[in-house]
Amino acid sequence: MKVIICGAGQVGWQIARHLAGERNDVTIVDSNAELVRRASDTLDVQGVAGFASHPDVLEKAGARDCDLIIAATHSDEVNMVTCQVAQSVFGVTRKIARIRAQTYLAPQYADLYRRDHLPIDVVISPEREVAEAALQRLNAPATFDTESFLNGGVQLLGIVLEEDCPVLNTPLRQLTDLFSTLRALVVGVRREGRLFAPEPGDQLFAEDQIYVFAFTEDVNRTLEIFGKATKKQERIVIIGGGNVGLGVARALEARSDRVRAKIIEKNRANAERAADMLERTIVLNGDGMSAELLEEANIDRADAVLVVTDDDKTNILAAVRAKQAGCKMAISLVNDPTMVPLMAPLDIDAYINPRATTVSSILRHIRHGRVRAIYSIGDAEAEVIEAQVLGTSPIAGRLLRDIDFPEGVLMGALMKGDRIVKPGGDTKVDEGDVIVLFALAADVPVVERLLQVSIDFF
Repeated sequence: MKVIICGAGQVGWQIARHLAGERNDVTIVDSNAELVRRASDTLDVQGVAGFASHPDVLEKAGARDCDLIIAATHSDEVNMVTCQVAQSVFGVTRKIARIRAQTYLAPQYADLYRRDHLPIDVVISPEREVAEAALQRLNAPATFDTESFLNGGVQLLGIVLEEDCPVLNTPLRQLTDLFSTLRALVVGVRREGRLFAPEPGDQLFAEDQIYVFAFTEDVNRTLEIFGKATKKQERIVIIGGGNVGLGVARALEARSDRVRAKIIEKNRANAERAADMLERTIVLNGDGMSAELLEEANIDRADAVLVVTDDDKTNILAAVRAKQAGCKMAISLVNDPTMVPLMAPLDIDAYINPRATTVSSILRHIRHGRVRAIYSIGDAEAEVIEAQVLGTSPIAGRLLRDIDFPEGVLMGALMKGDRIVKPGGDTKVDEGDVIVLFALAADVPVVERLLQVSIDFF
């Protein structure tokens, strides 16, 4: 597949890294020649320096025989015009654009993206994706990461193991014997900074970060087994009243269960806008790092604080101050992946990486056909892939124990029709089944070959 990626920032670079690693023909375009040089020197991609919306630049990048354009520059308008030029001048069949301004996404303007208006096939809104990720973190407060699969029937849970975890030093195969009815499976372990797919004889230790697939009905029991208490979030303080914070507050107001939310927003205009758009949420205008304002927001009685300003350092410091003031849980928005190792030492319970969230969303739309969902783990260390098994796939009709998956790949769940199954050695994988795989980044190309995606759909 021939792909042009417009924008060599964090999102564009990661998308290029994924697609180039899967032997796609990738060209990256950016007005910053240094970013283009970095991408072409580091990745197996071509680079073109210039404005992505200019027809001559797109032609130089190979738009005349391009299969897909991803417009992920920092400008909504440039992304829109790029897609329009790609369609009108070069007839590119698939176009994805990242659009941030919420007014472009309002329901009353949905016709804007029709093929005879602005021909954009998929619109990605980072703010909406991040707000959804924040809501998932709030729904699973004992986890540092979470995502749903198989139509919501299975949850991926990221759990940090503490000293009081009751199953430390226990081989994973023994967990199956001890909790025979538990529908959960450990698929990833990060220990001392290294992520790996565990084997049945591996043990778990304190300070391990583990990734577990659990049936949604078994999530609370799974958390308890790994030493995490489950408690309903009733009082939430949101620091940052921009698009993300506002989106989370509106979603909380729409819930049937009563949640008391407060927003702290430093910018007066943004605070007034939030107050006008929300009905039950209290909006406070001021600095979220102010001890006095946090006290006014009753932070010591809050079940969780969600810090989603546009500055990483502010987010981290505000989360730390809120925890020190007595808040039970802190979730921080962090754009810079190098800051993620600071989360645990600073007692920040969970983080949201907008780049990883946006990359996952874009990949989900790129890998169309039978790949139904993609979720990027950590700093592109691994992926969770949900896909339907084709009749031509080498794994169709075989028992799980007979499938030669790479060491870095584990099956977390399987759906036959409407029934979700916890996979075991005797589980047979049939054509039409939907499977969820955890795969380390180096093994993703092997997984895609096993799923026959490149042959069947690209």
